Amino acid sequence: MEITTKRTLTVLLVLAWIIFVGICIEAGGFIVNASFALVNPSVVKHLWHEADLSALLAYNTWYFFAAMLLMSVVVILKAWLFYLIIKILHDKNFNLAQPFNGVLRRFIFNIACITFMIGLFSWWGVKYTSWLTGQGVAIPDIQDLRLGGADVWLFMSVTLFVIGQIFKRGVEMQAENELTI
Repeated sequence: MEITTKRTLTVLLVLAWIIFVGICIEAGGFIVNASFALVNPSVVKHLWHEADLSALLAYNTWYFFAAMLLMSVVVILKAWLFYLIIKILHDKNFNLAQPFNGVLRRFIFNIACITFMIGLFSWWGVKYTSWLTGQGVAIPDIQDLRLGGADVWLFMSVTLFVIGQIFKRGVEMQAENELTI
């Protein structure tokens, strides 16, 4: 069995769908649980994946919702990232015979911006939870809050921006060659 580009892209599309659905469920879990906390604060002990923020809710309601907002924004941005991946793989509006095209260049810059925002909001969430811990509030680990890895997301965004610049130059060179012929 030969591993072709088409087969690889199909497998990647299936994996992207699985990850996208999982991230959407996680985002929904954060948002629904934060909403239920308004009605029944006792549910906070059993937040998504048992991330107990009841001490934070008891300390200050607004701080709780700020933490939930940061967690939700990060997971929604991750879902958006995988939505764009699914969209480009499903629509097949990029040409592998001429990979340096405007569609792929925009896609790379879009995912670079989204990964930068994920890194920025994750970093902000880590700093916020560190500040809350300094205030004496018991906060779960940042991995449990889905805020870990800000440095990795920022590193990936810089890498994607560099690749995007290479693709931009490739598009320019390809257009020059088409005009020359």
